[in-house]
Amino acid sequence: MLPPLVSVITINYNEVEMTARCLERLQALTYPNVEVFAVDNASAEGQAAALAERFPEVTVIANDTNDGFAGGNNVALRQARGRYILLLNNDALPEPGLLERLVATMEARPAVGIASPKIVFADGEGDGEPARIQYAGSAPINPYTGRSHTVGYGAPDDGRFDESGRTHLAHGAAMMIRRSVFEDVGLLCEEYFLYYEEHDFTERAKRAGHAVYYEARATVRHEASASVGRHSPLKAYYMTRNRLLYLRRNVGGVAFVLSALLFWLVAVPRRLARHAARRDWACLQAVAQGAACHLSSSRHAPRRPAPPVPEPSNASARASS
Repeated sequence: MLPPLVSVITINYNEVEMTARCLERLQALTYPNVEVFAVDNASAEGQAAALAERFPEVTVIANDTNDGFAGGNNVALRQARGRYILLLNNDALPEPGLLERLVATMEARPAVGIASPKIVFADGEGDGEPARIQYAGSAPINPYTGRSHTVGYGAPDDGRFDESGRTHLAHGAAMMIRRSVFEDVGLLCEEYFLYYEEHDFTERAKRAGHAVYYEARATVRHEASASVGRHSPLKAYYMTRNRLLYLRRNVGGVAFVLSALLFWLVAVPRRLARHAARRDWACLQAVAQGAACHLSSSRHAPRRPAPPVPEPSNASARASS
């Protein structure tokens, strides 16, 4: 008897070789009941066809527009048949046993709706040194600052983070979601386009009664922000814009009033000053434009606005917020 079907979804945007490496690692996994979707977010001509030819067993979906992380995943989610769905960054490389261990966690714990594996940075290994942790669980998002931190970030993977358990937030680079969660709360919110959408989804899931779990026995190696860049204007824009958007959607009452004051009086000026000190005018402009989205008359920021600067080679990668 086959184990539950798992649907794996990854997104490509002008990084066909990176996506191919991810798909090759998926091919090497031993889990016997899986379907794989690769969503091409309107890459340069020929990339979707190249993936389809190279990986005939993968369902390649060619979008006409770049729908971002949420929109791209939602296209495949509408077709996915699995009891469990794994959202996997195209720059995330799954280690052997990933699906078996995540599925075992979900099957043994019906209250768990979302589970993320241990995530380590793909670079920095060598000379017998352990990999560095990117995610080993997460603290909750502070309702006043809109910020969080992942457990173990930057620490060596030396055994200290090998205990699985419930946590507050999943990680968008690799998160397995029970189908019933989508049935309860809907798909990913496409207002974000990039960053914070997995946190918004996690909060909606928790409010619906689904727990979040960190599975230390499963591992993914991740080249964080490989595609958008660690200090790109694109990242500065969406991290600024979506921080307040997240607070608007998930924090209410006095807490939201205080969080908005902190955003306008502390967070935005601090970011502007930091970029000015570095003479990084592109990121400074991006922060200003990201904040300005919330000055419109609409209750929320505009849905999926065009970024203020040209997109880099790939806007589909995810990094922890």
